[in-house]
Amino acid sequence: MAPRMAIVTGGSRGIGAATARRLAGEGWSVLLTYRSDRAAAHHVVEDCRRAGAWADAAALDVTAEDEVRSLFAELPAEAGHLRGLVNNAGIVAPTSTVADMTAHRIRQVLDVNVLGVLLCAREAVRHMSTARGGAGGAIVNVSSRAGVLGSPREYVDYAASKAAVDAITTGLATEVADEGIRVNSLRLGLIDTEIHARNGEPGRLERVAPSVPMKRAGTPEEAAAAIGWLLSNQASYTTGAHLDVAGGR
Repeated sequence: MAPRMAIVTGGSRGIGAATARRLAGEGWSVLLTYRSDRAAAHHVVEDCRRAGAWADAAALDVTAEDEVRSLFAELPAEAGHLRGLVNNAGIVAPTSTVADMTAHRIRQVLDVNVLGVLLCAREAVRHMSTARGGAGGAIVNVSSRAGVLGSPREYVDYAASKAAVDAITTGLATEVADEGIRVNSLRLGLIDTEIHARNGEPGRLERVAPSVPMKRAGTPEEAAAAIGWLLSNQASYTTGAHLDVAGGR
């Protein structure tokens, strides 16, 4: 089978790292991006290579149009045709009410979580669209149940950004459905990653887990399994969908 490549943004840790490892194990070539932690990213690359996959990492600020354009313009031929994009890079700011949010915080969240998704999706479509000479493919936008629930008194700005990601998914899926590209979003619930501790809430999992019908947080590997399915041919008739992986919450 001809090699096929997937780009996983924010692939150095958490869900992105688990996804890169999962895809490598399923025969994908994997190019993961990272914002600043080069060592963590290359640790994931080594794991992917041990699985027998072509893998590499690239530093990328998803909000910088020139950087995004350059990344997609310089894809290595030996990795195969670009057939998948996982828009996973995203940020969440510390817990706050809207009344206490600054414009800088809001703008930063929206830039990374919305502008970044659009820029990467735009470049992926230019590569994968059969109408532009591409071989087709699939895009998975990592979203959140927060976009439905609103995250009051926590992250309303983050919730707004993820609602926007769902809207991007719906619109783009329709736009490119006849160009060989499927576009879906994965709406995650409480997932056990280090992002909570990095945002000053190391006890958030324990605090929120009782409100989840399944009474536990999900794992990055459970999220990665769903992403792998959405990218696979098993999901060949699935586009414009919002798959909830949230323990029933």
